[in-house]
Amino acid sequence: MANIISDETIEYVGILAKLELSAKEREEAKKDMGRMLDYIDKLGELDTEGVEPMSHIFPVQNVFREDVVTNGDTRDEILKNAPKEKDGMFVVPKTFD
Repeated sequence: MANIISDETIEYVGILAKLELSAKEREEAKKDMGRMLDYIDKLGELDTEGVEPMSHIFPVQNVFREDVVTNGDTRDEILKNAPKEKDGMFVVPKTFD
């Protein structure tokens, strides 16, 4: 294991994760984190020459639709339901002076 994780690092990660780890759990976490870092190092050895970076494994594209008004201007129809109407607007009771 080239990457050695310190006890302080495990303690700090436990605090961040709000975990209370026993001594045995801390040792297991150190081993697990070391294995993860070793694996990341191993991935760094891969030849990625000519491989384009990507953000998704599948091709992703936005699908847009035309911005077309479908409901139109129904103000007069809506105002038929208003108890009071003035100049094409609802009249409501005054809420403050």
